[in-house]
Amino acid sequence: MIRIAWFVDSMQVGGTELNAVRVLEGLDRSRFDVSVYHMGGEGSILARYERLGCPLHHIPLQGFLRPSTLLTGLRVARLLRAARTQIVQSHDIYSNVMAAPWARLARVPVVVASRRWDRAVPGAALARVNALAERSATSVIANSAAVARLLIEEDGVADRRVAIIPNGVGTEAFLPYPPEERAALLEAMGIPSGALVVGMVARLSAVKDHESLLKALAILVRGNPMVFGLFVGEGPMRGTIEQCVIDLGLMGRVALAGELSNTPNPHQLFDISVLSSVTEGFPNSVVEAMAAGRPVVATAVGGTPEAVVEGVTGLLVPPKDPEAMAAAIQRLIDSPAERVSLGIAGRARAAEEYGWQRVMTQWSEFYSSLVLGLTP
Repeated sequence: MIRIAWFVDSMQVGGTELNAVRVLEGLDRSRFDVSVYHMGGEGSILARYERLGCPLHHIPLQGFLRPSTLLTGLRVARLLRAARTQIVQSHDIYSNVMAAPWARLARVPVVVASRRWDRAVPGAALARVNALAERSATSVIANSAAVARLLIEEDGVADRRVAIIPNGVGTEAFLPYPPEERAALLEAMGIPSGALVVGMVARLSAVKDHESLLKALAILVRGNPMVFGLFVGEGPMRGTIEQCVIDLGLMGRVALAGELSNTPNPHQLFDISVLSSVTEGFPNSVVEAMAAGRPVVATAVGGTPEAVVEGVTGLLVPPKDPEAMAAAIQRLIDSPAERVSLGIAGRARAAEEYGWQRVMTQWSEFYSSLVLGLTP
């Protein structure tokens, strides 16, 4: 039995947070004994960890320079020693910085950090401290080749200590959305039958740049009376996005659905799935869109082009370029056949490259190799 301490920043819904809980749900519990350390308190993901029955340790963090943080770190070290932890796994920037030094103090044999973002770090000082944490780790997991390059070139991590494990997608993402349920949900959000739905599943945050998609929709709706926008997700930018809808004259043409369950796959509510991010490590959203058989229009940032193959599974556009985004979406509006072919190819690629069984095999083999002292 391999004993792992699982460090996460937050219990709120986000790409990194969802990936962390999905991986833990997929690990073979007969081989891995996992305790969860979370800095964020309440959140909708907490219930999923509780259902797993893992020991949960809330380690509140109010700033790295506060005296209380030292006491929290000492408590973490004691817990790690008491559990005879073999592997510490952190998943995001704050958990990297919190976990690595105290795991070393507790003499945990293997410390694994993560970098799952492109360049969206809140401050240069935090980026430098995170890089130190990464360099002190046994290994660092990147979720794309683009992120792996940043680990080596920007953060100074030796290439032999970098492992790439992409985000995966579960079998439920490939299941069809019940037609009656889909129609009823769209109608409830004011989207009429027969509409062509251009949508995005993403947290309502600045890095997702919903404003560029809204500006693209403002261009599209002028010549396409049946085009409607649908945003799935919640976050701090909701008020700003709502105001942008008003300012662009898109009232009644764009719906904000809030958070929806991942089952059925919400991308199946759309005809065209878009991701307008200005930065990404490796986005769950585009892989889930491909699993749903939807053509993708996405910004060519971070690891996105590793999943979205231009002209094969979707179309890539520059970030913060609403005109280019509108042109790519219009191309797919004008060509139903291309929408179908891109969707079929994307579904096949999602199953072959990012299917959950394949990704979980990589995680299991990675941990086993570390414990055995082999090169991952």
